[in-house]
Amino acid sequence: MGINGKILVFVDLPDGELDETGRGLLSYGARLAGTLDSPWGAVVAVTPDSVQLAAFGAYGTPTITCMAGGETLLDTPALLGKSLAKLAQDELASVIVLPHNDLGTSLAPVVAHELDAAIMTELVTVRQNADGVRLSRKALGVRVAETRLWDCSRPLVATIPLRALSQVLMPTVRPSAPAVASWRTTAPISGAAAAITGRIPADPQTVDLTEAEVIFSAGKGCDPATFEQLKELCKLLNVSFGVTRPVYDLGWTSFERMVGQTGRTVTPGLYVALGISGSMHHVGGIKDSRRIVAVNIDSKAPIFPNCDEGFVADLKELLPRLLDQVKTRIGGTP
Repeated sequence: MGINGKILVFVDLPDGELDETGRGLLSYGARLAGTLDSPWGAVVAVTPDSVQLAAFGAYGTPTITCMAGGETLLDTPALLGKSLAKLAQDELASVIVLPHNDLGTSLAPVVAHELDAAIMTELVTVRQNADGVRLSRKALGVRVAETRLWDCSRPLVATIPLRALSQVLMPTVRPSAPAVASWRTTAPISGAAAAITGRIPADPQTVDLTEAEVIFSAGKGCDPATFEQLKELCKLLNVSFGVTRPVYDLGWTSFERMVGQTGRTVTPGLYVALGISGSMHHVGGIKDSRRIVAVNIDSKAPIFPNCDEGFVADLKELLPRLLDQVKTRIGGTP
């Protein structure tokens, strides 16, 4: 049993640029199209410029549909969701793919309601079987797999967790020159809807570690003095701060700062492990980080085979020097 319609991938263009999430969605769309043997295309609310069009083409994007007036709808997700649903109807879409972020999770229920569609959030695995399409996601954090069967009788709205997105170009993808079309609804979109009046940048010191871009983590190789120095360093660099289970057990910080399979499973662009030996449970919680840098006094620490760069150093000597250099760079006094 296969799907009859098109796969539409909604790509946000923050500040008009195709970011890592967008590139990951395009790569995902190409893979999903291969799995379901279906045509696919991208949908954007902001019209891309020539540079961004080339970036879309690098991922083999066959078509790009630009929502006329979509940029003004980004501040009213409910109305944007209704517009996206109408566009999906016009393009005879069977699957609408959204990122599992603030915007995507706001749009998904609206689109599903308007289309009377099936919905699957945090989708990680898709398999086509004779009886339909099996969709799997992680439930209860990442500990339990939940699988549902979609019989393809109605559209599917799916959100993809950011940790499952890879912007790596597949060797099977051929660059394209996307066909660009503009879409405008034939019927006015109206209705009461909450509007976004302003956006506050995320504070790395308080943001959920699962959303952090850079994390410096302390392990049991830190003593109280180096632990405080590390926290000061994180504030100066404006990066997020994490700890391992042994440090949490000492009562030095709260549970939401704990990284690992028994705490937060994280996927930052950069993870810096300071004084962390590298237990199986901790490595399991950081393995999807794009780059891991480790510092440990023990050259045989298990963390080193699991990192991209490793340094053998004593934190008691390293951290004071790092603090002095950072303070000098930002205009403070060492």
